[in-house]
Amino acid sequence: MSINKAVEEDSNQNQNSRLTWEGCNVLLDINDGDRLVFARLTAASTLKIGNKKCCLQPLVGCPFGSLFLVESGKEGPILSRFVPNAEGNNLEEKDVDGSKDNRAIVDNNTAQSLTSEDIDEMRRQGAKGDEIVDALIANSATFEKKTLFSQEKYRIKKQKKYAPRVLVRRPSARSICEAYFKKHPDKIGFMRVDALSLLLCLGNVTANADVLVVDMVGGILTGAIAERLGGTGYVCNTYRGSSPYPVEITRMFNLNDEICKRIVHASLTDLNSFQTGASVSESKEETLPAVQSGGVEVVGISSEHGCMEITPETVPSPIIKPCKSIKPGQKALPETIELWKENGFSSLIIAAPELEPWGIVKEVLPLLSFSAPFAVYHQYAQPLATCMHNLQIEKMAIGLQISEPWLREYQVLPSRTHPHMQMSAFGGYILSGTKISSSEPVTSSN
Repeated sequence: MSINKAVEEDSNQNQNSRLTWEGCNVLLDINDGDRLVFARLTAASTLKIGNKKCCLQPLVGCPFGSLFLVESGKEGPILSRFVPNAEGNNLEEKDVDGSKDNRAIVDNNTAQSLTSEDIDEMRRQGAKGDEIVDALIANSATFEKKTLFSQEKYRIKKQKKYAPRVLVRRPSARSICEAYFKKHPDKIGFMRVDALSLLLCLGNVTANADVLVVDMVGGILTGAIAERLGGTGYVCNTYRGSSPYPVEITRMFNLNDEICKRIVHASLTDLNSFQTGASVSESKEETLPAVQSGGVEVVGISSEHGCMEITPETVPSPIIKPCKSIKPGQKALPETIELWKENGFSSLIIAAPELEPWGIVKEVLPLLSFSAPFAVYHQYAQPLATCMHNLQIEKMAIGLQISEPWLREYQVLPSRTHPHMQMSAFGGYILSGTKISSSEPVTSSN
C-alpha cells in the first residue's frame, strides 16, 4: 500500500488516525515545551523557529509523536525526521561518584574558543546543528571539568539553540488544556488538566449520554466531552440571551463530521419553554466566531524576558484553505429539544467563571432527569459553597460535595527524580451532586 493511499484512508477516520493528514491541526512542541504552537498542516504553511522559517509539508503523513530536527537544506531550513538513540539518559551507568564538582570553574566567557564567526562559517559550509554542538563541546576548556549532570545540561542548552527539535503532538483534551494553562489560563477559566478530567468523571460522561453544558471557557470543556463521547449521544451548549458562547477551541480537536453533528446549542429560553403544539421559537441562527484560518496561535516562553506570551503568527491567507466540513455548534433541532424536555438530560456540567453559580444552577438543574449527576467548576470556593448551601435548603440535590483537585508534577531523570521546583498550586474547585425530585421532603441520614 502506498503512503499516499494510507494517508487518505487514515484521513477518513481522522479522530482515530495515527498519521497526520492534509488540513489537520497539530500541536507542535518545540524544544521540549519551551514553545507550543497550534498549526494547521497544509502544503504551504510555515513555522518560524528562531530566525529560520521552515515549511510544514514534511509533517504531513507522519505519525503523531514524531520528532523533527531543523536542518539546513539547499533551499533553506527544513524539518527532517529524527529518531533519538538510546544514549544520553544512561548517566547511572557512568561515573557519578561525585569525584568532580564545579567549584573551580569560573564563568568569565573565555572558556569557549569557537567564535560566532566560526559558527557562521560552519553553517555556510552546510554543517548540521549536532555538528555545531559537538564543535562547541570540543572547543570548551571547562567541559571536561564539569560534573556529568552539568555536561548534560550544557549539551541540552546548546542543542536547543543550534539544533532545535519539533515534536508533533495530537491536539487532544489533555494537550490543549496543558498548552493553554501554561500561558493563558484565563482563556480557559484557570482550569487545570486534572480539574478537567475530574469534571468529566463527576459529570458521568459516558457513551450515548446527553450532556447539558454551560461552557464559558472557550470550548475546551465542549471539545473534551465530545472527544470522550466519540460520536454517540449529544453535547448541548446552553446560554442566556440570543447568542451562544464561543467555542473556538473545539475546532482544534480534529473532530470528524459524525462527532461535530453531536455538538449543538440551544438557548435557555428554548429549553425552558412549555409548548402546546407550537414549535420551538425559531431564533436567528447565530454564527459562532471562527478561528482565523490565516493564523497560528503560539504558546511559548520568551527567551529575552523569561515570560510567557501568546501571539498570533500571521500567515498569508492562501496558505490555509478553509476545510469543507461540518462546524461544531449547530443549532439543536426542535425534535431533539422536545425529546430532551420529555426525558431530561443525563448529566450537567457547568464551567462559567463569569456567572454566579447558584443563579445558573437553579435555571438549568430542572432540565436534568432525576438521579442525574451534575458538576460545577469555579475558580473560587466561596461561590460554590453558597450554591451548595442553597441546594441543600431547596432540597434539589443530594450527595453534594466540593472537591479541590491536586496535582504534583515530577521530573523523572536518572538519579535526578524529584518534584518540579515550580508548579501550579491551584486548580479551582468543583461542586458535584445528584438531582432528586423535590416533590417530597428529603430526610438526610447525615
